Amino acid sequence: MLPKLIIVIPCYNEQEVLPITSKMFLNKINSLVSAGKISDESRIMFVNDGSKDDTWNIICSLAKSDKHFIGISQSRNRGHQNAVLAGLMEAKDNCDITISIDCDGQDDIDAMDKMVDSYMNGYEVVYGVRSKRDTDTFFKRFTAEGFYKLLQKMGAEIVFNHADYRLISNRVIREFANFKEVNIFLRGMVPLVGFKSTTVEYERNERIAGESHYPLKKMLYLAFDGITSLSVKPIKMIMNFGIIVAIISFIGIIWAVVDALMGNTSTGWASTVCIVCFIGGVQLISIGVIGEYIGKIYMEVKKRPRYIISERTYDDDMEK
Repeated sequence: MLPKLIIVIPCYNEQEVLPITSKMFLNKINSLVSAGKISDESRIMFVNDGSKDDTWNIICSLAKSDKHFIGISQSRNRGHQNAVLAGLMEAKDNCDITISIDCDGQDDIDAMDKMVDSYMNGYEVVYGVRSKRDTDTFFKRFTAEGFYKLLQKMGAEIVFNHADYRLISNRVIREFANFKEVNIFLRGMVPLVGFKSTTVEYERNERIAGESHYPLKKMLYLAFDGITSLSVKPIKMIMNFGIIVAIISFIGIIWAVVDALMGNTSTGWASTVCIVCFIGGVQLISIGVIGEYIGKIYMEVKKRPRYIISERTYDDDMEK
């Protein structure tokens, strides 16, 4: 029996690119059906992440134009990760495999063929990995690769140069549904589920239309959010750094006492200010990092829903 695939595509203010890439996704799913790799009951699910433009109306029009298009809309913008999660959870009872991919057309959709082949060969998770970054500027390449290296050094288990382009089997999604945390970072959480996995390399293209929703500021926030969601290493680093500073301070105290006993004391405004500023800066950074963890604990204990679906282009019970 051929597997039923649902392609999960998060969309936020994508009215410019959606009419273009939707045709690409439809051609791809039709080609996979024609090649006998997936069932004709496979679907393309657009997840509207509280867009402020005409994105949802376009999704509704697409759903009326072809049975392969379906869509869900969140009640408000909840972020890329929650949008992907909403699509996966919506699809988990109605498919054999899912492939999550962004709407902008940058990820090579032809890599889906290899992903499905890998699934048929027994792999439960297939990560799409960029083979090279020749199209990126030096700054973009440097910051992007630094992003992955920083996450790995901070203890987050991620696949290098992998974003959120991946195939996940229904079996993995059902286990992943047991992860209840509010602060989610899918690139690090999917590997935690386990199961047999592999990678498929592809070349990333330029964005077809519209503007990128991931500038440097958002990338830095995503990296910090991923680290604090998956690792307590920053707190351990603060403790170790605190020990080092304490040792240096004790040495300074001993030196000051010995110097005073020898009558060699001298006042120094600059050195005092430098020490006070240094210690104060270390304390503020440490409190900030610890505060980030406390904030995440605060959000977790509230147990608020991670997403709320306000509209669907189909009935609540999706046709199976």
